[in-house]
Parts: sequence; C-alpha cells; structure tokens
Amino acid sequence: MSNFQMALVIAALLLYVPPVFISGINLFFWSKRRPRGGCGENLVSILIPARDEEHNIERCVAFALDQGSVVAEILVYNDRSADGTQEAIDRLLLQHGEIVKQVATQELLDGWVGKTNACARLAEKANGEWLLFLDADTILGRDAVESLVIEATNRDATLLSAWPRIEMLSLMEKLFMPLLNFVVFTLFPAPISRFDGRSSLGLAHGACILAYRETYLANGGHRMVKDRLFEDTALARSWRADGQNSQVMDGSNLVSVRMYSSFSGIWNGFSKSYYPAFDSVVSFLLFQSYIALGFIVLPLIICFAVFVGFIENMNLLLAALSLVPRAIVAITFAHSLWSVLLHPVSVMAMLVLGTQSWWRYAYGSGVTWKGRNYSESGIKAKDE
Repeated sequence: MSNFQMALVIAALLLYVPPVFISGINLFFWSKRRPRGGCGENLVSILIPARDEEHNIERCVAFALDQGSVVAEILVYNDRSADGTQEAIDRLLLQHGEIVKQVATQELLDGWVGKTNACARLAEKANGEWLLFLDADTILGRDAVESLVIEATNRDATLLSAWPRIEMLSLMEKLFMPLLNFVVFTLFPAPISRFDGRSSLGLAHGACILAYRETYLANGGHRMVKDRLFEDTALARSWRADGQNSQVMDGSNLVSVRMYSSFSGIWNGFSKSYYPAFDSVVSFLLFQSYIALGFIVLPLIICFAVFVGFIENMNLLLAALSLVPRAIVAITFAHSLWSVLLHPVSVMAMLVLGTQSWWRYAYGSGVTWKGRNYSESGIKAKDE
C-alpha cells in the first residue's frame, strides 16, 4: 500500500467512523417504544402559536381535539398573521369554544423573536399541569399527548420533546429535508443523552415540546431564549444548564410535521436557523469544513485517483463509505434510497445555504422570516 493510499484510508476512518458509530447507536438503541397506560384527566394545556397558518391551524387543532380527557384546554395565539389565520381561529372558537380559546395578541417587545414571544404569552394564560407547545403544522397521533406525559414521568423529565416524523411529499422535500435528520443524528447520540445531563446534549424539535408548568414558570421558560431563532434546542440546553432534566424521544410514531412544502420554503427556513444553530463562527466554520471535506472533497479525490489509474478500483469503497452514515439515518427514519445516492448533491446545496445564512447574519441585512427581519443576534429589526 502506497503512502497516498494509507493517507486516504486514515482520512476516511477519521471522517466516517464517528458518524457511523453515532448514527448506529441511534438506529439500534433509540427506542421507538410507545409508552402505555393512563395518566389522569385535564393535565395538559396544548399551546399553538400561529403566524400565517391559515392552511394548517384547523387541521392541527382537529387532531389535538381527538386526544381525549388528558387535554384540559387548547390555546391559540395569532402572531399578527397577514393571511386568513384569524378567520380560521374564529371558526374553531365557534365550533369548539368550550375547550379552544384564543390568547389576545400583544405587541412584540424589543429583544424577543416572534415565536418565543407567542409561546411565552400562551404559557402565561395556561392552566394545565403540563404545557404542550405545538407548531401549527404539527399532527398528533392517537393518544400522543397521554404517551408524552407518561414518557416524561417515566424519565423524571420536566421538559420532553418528541422528534417528529417529517412528512416529505415533493421531490425537493425528499431530496433536502433528510439533511436535518442526517446532521442531527450523526452528531447527537440520543440514547446517551438520556443518562448524561450535560447541557451540550440538550436537543428539542419545536414542533412538539412538553414542559412541566411549575418548572417552566420558575426558570423563565421561553424568556431564557427570547432572542433565539433556533429556540427549541436552545431551550433544551438552557433547561439542562438550569439543573433541570430535558429529554428528547423518538416521536415518529406519535407526531408528524410537514415543515416545508417547496424548495423556496426549505431554503428560507433552513437559512433562518442554519447559522444561529451554532454557538460561534468558529464552530460554524469547523462544521462546514468537516462536511465539505468528508462528503465532497475526499470522495472526489478518491474517484479522480481511481479514474486516472493512480490507485486501484477497490479504493472506491472508501468513497462509498461516505454514504454509510446517511444510509443508516435513512433506515432509522425511513427515507428513500435514491435520496441516499444523491446525498452529495444535497450536501453541496447545504454548504451553499449555510454560507449564505452566515453571510446574511454577519454582513448582510439579516434574514426575513414570515414578514420579520432578524439580525445576527436573532433579535427582530422590523415587525410587521
């Protein structure tokens, strides 16, 4: 074996063994078991912030209404929507006014992001022992709320997020949306986080977060992350830093969400949260460099060296190894096989998107999300 081949082997092992190991742990040891049993009545306040959600809010509430007696109330907050969201809420109040209530819209204060403000306002008016924050495009499965409360109790957790099944219908969704699970679950060892309380192992998906009300009010809840666009995981980490137990479970058999339905929605949505997901520009650049080197540059070097006859064909197995972490994640979350084969294409797009996200926050005018413009800190620059 030549020195060049040895260098390729060492580089491949260093770059691919860690994500293969972590994604393998998640595949085999992150339980999909659905907790069973009873947990009492009128325990949970379901809280739904909504901004321009006229096509989603009624469906979300309909599935929330099917959760049974464990739900005490369903509170919705119209975050100054510009579409027909209020009309949809009015229909819900007319049909289900005994359980569905609207929390009055308040001015978005300086220093707050729209969603965190809406969640905080909802929590102020909630009466349930548990607070279940749902995005307006979240769909709850049968008895999902009861299962969440039981699981949180079993884990002695005061915050529990159910990582949802991400619905992907269009070609663009199936190509690019799996990147979210790929990035998260090749870096985050979910089974280990259950027993390791470090704040860095906090993780949450904003589509479904259950919080114990007493703890939420005591530690400030969304006030701790009031200026964060990437508020869900920031909340889980702040929760742990405060000495509380936050957990994340595989909620793919309990909760589903269609995050974005078009390429422009995917691009704008990821641009909004990509750079803010990192604690510093250094960690962002390290991540971008690792992704580029491991999943674009090294496979191209190997393929080119084989093509020109510099190394033997069997070395293509090293390039194929770059797809193994993505394939494991695809098995875990039932992604399509063809999206695994096109993984390098989606990774290249992700690198461009991440660079654009960083540039807009750091040197541009920030990013616009649902009519609001946000700067690098995440704080709104203009409210409409």
